[in-house]
Amino acid sequence: MLKLSRFLLLLALALLTACTSNPPSADNFAVAERAIAEAEAAGAEELAPTDLRFARERLETARAASDRRDYALAFNDLERAEINAMLALEKSLAAAQRRKVNELRRANEALRVDLIDTYGEDWQ
Repeated sequence: MLKLSRFLLLLALALLTACTSNPPSADNFAVAERAIAEAEAAGAEELAPTDLRFARERLETARAASDRRDYALAFNDLERAEINAMLALEKSLAAAQRRKVNELRRANEALRVDLIDTYGEDWQ
């Protein structure tokens, strides 16, 4: 819930600032960079590579747009970079949890087989 409220706050901030003619600040870029770093730390390179790549690409296009003084596009791409990074993060976390569940299922199945081998089919 905290991530969602943070996301909505950042989205509102991005939309408000996109309406101005001011360039994105270093803080605006830092937010997207931190989101990408969080996704990387969660294993997005392996678990959500497409979303992570999109986030990186949008960050680079935001930098290029800012250099061209196309600030509306820069803000838009910064917002998209952050959203893609957050998606990569969540997909990575979900994939990691799925791996843990699958490992536990395999361990449970091995235990069940051991119990059947030791006590027979009626071990329950």
